[in-house]
Amino acid sequence: MQQEKLKKEIFSKVIEYYKKFHKNKNLTKIPYAGRVYDEKEILNLIDASLEFWLTAGRWTLQFEKKLSDFLKIKHSLFVNSGSSANLLAFMTLTSPLLGKRAIKKGDEVITVAACFPTTISPIIQYGAKPVFVDIEIPQYNIDITKLKKAISKKTKAVFLAHTMGNPFDIKSIKEFCEKYNLWLIEDNCDSLGAMYKLNGKWQYTGTFGDIGTSSFYPAHHITTGEGGAVYTNNDLLYKIALSLRDWGRDCYCLPGRDNTCGHRFDKKYGKLPLGYDHKYVYSHFGYNLKATDLQAAIGCAQIDKLPEFIKKRNENWQYLRENLSDLSDILILPDKEKNLKPAWFGFLMTIKNKKIKRDEMIKYLEKNQIQTRMLFAGNIVRQPCFVNASKQKLYRISGNLENTDFVMNNSFWVGVYPGLKKTQIKKIVNKIKIFCRIGIHGHSK
Repeated sequence: MQQEKLKKEIFSKVIEYYKKFHKNKNLTKIPYAGRVYDEKEILNLIDASLEFWLTAGRWTLQFEKKLSDFLKIKHSLFVNSGSSANLLAFMTLTSPLLGKRAIKKGDEVITVAACFPTTISPIIQYGAKPVFVDIEIPQYNIDITKLKKAISKKTKAVFLAHTMGNPFDIKSIKEFCEKYNLWLIEDNCDSLGAMYKLNGKWQYTGTFGDIGTSSFYPAHHITTGEGGAVYTNNDLLYKIALSLRDWGRDCYCLPGRDNTCGHRFDKKYGKLPLGYDHKYVYSHFGYNLKATDLQAAIGCAQIDKLPEFIKKRNENWQYLRENLSDLSDILILPDKEKNLKPAWFGFLMTIKNKKIKRDEMIKYLEKNQIQTRMLFAGNIVRQPCFVNASKQKLYRISGNLENTDFVMNNSFWVGVYPGLKKTQIKKIVNKIKIFCRIGIHGHSK
């Protein structure tokens, strides 16, 4: 009783602190993204800290269940970042437990070069080979008409992100993967909550492939600070991912529990002595990619807000789309595929009028306190980390990357995140229009 009474006093002070120092902050800059939260996230964080469990525990299990329930998927694993989620998803498909379907060194994975680097890094780090296919504009997803030319006898998987909250053509990609018996990894880090209609049924992105990933970095649809997730409906892939996330161990006991299987000391594994402690049996060369209960506690509050976050993001995106439509002779405005409901991450524009310079435009917007971002790596094969990769033939380009290069040189995006006020969205429109008018006449002051 004394403990609960003291917690109530602490929580009361936390709410008071939130209202005084966190609520209704006025930002002079218009961020491209940011945290949207209230006292519930802070209360959960304090609650978890008072328990002082520190690693993954009950809050992690609760958050994983909430994520699975939201996505309507069987298994979710909370990890320490979206990048770790991509690493874990890819490495899961290399497990010997998958037999002939396991990805091996030298095998190929079809993807795009207009990406965030950690979609590609696990492929190269493992010793497989990414095969880059060009994108289409203005959806900024893989050009499905070029898929067939990318495949070879070594192709084992397709690893793609839904770009900026705009799902790729899932129907075509799934049919392609099924035809050639390929794994499909959905990098859903920028698209949590987006939906796609397949065979008359609406379903969340990240749940169509064999395995999906999310990021909960502060810029994303919900945040846990650092954090990410891997999810799947496949029991075997879940078992492998759980092992790889947790040091590669064979044991699946929950944190703080022993002997869930009932055979902790009576089985034979590998060349270990009979009865060797199952908690110290390792079936994979794994990692420690777990996040903490402190992060999960924040996620438990955030995910309840996700539907409203998505609604606000889409409203902000729609306002920008409608109010910049008269600049269609200057800007290529973003568009979506059919049969889908985006969960927009940002508003991506590509300059097509040669009198307007992208770099001048973003400098102008930044000068006016409007943050901008590129489409991540642009064309990743032109990044410094790929200089030696090219010499070592660590990747392959199928066809050309003409649109990818065009985006690298001419595209940028602004925010639509739910923390933006209508006055800020209006300012973005106004400043873009002002620059386009003066830029056409050769001025950019």
